[in-house]
Amino acid sequence: MEKIPQHSHCQICGKAIPFGETICSDKCKTEYEAFTKKRRRYMYLMYGALAVLLILLLVMYIPK
Repeated sequence: MEKIPQHSHCQICGKAIPFGETICSDKCKTEYEAFTKKRRRYMYLMYGALAVLLILLLVMYIPK
């Protein structure tokens, strides 16, 4: 039985790469950066929507 050397997989395309690395090429790096930028923007949007919702709830339910 042949032993497979320790390795990782590219987070974008899934290609086997040396252990400890996350991206295999410049193309995948560009795609990964675009993905993380989009995910970060989405998270900020969700946090903003949650803040607006909490403020609205507080304003509506504070006894006057």
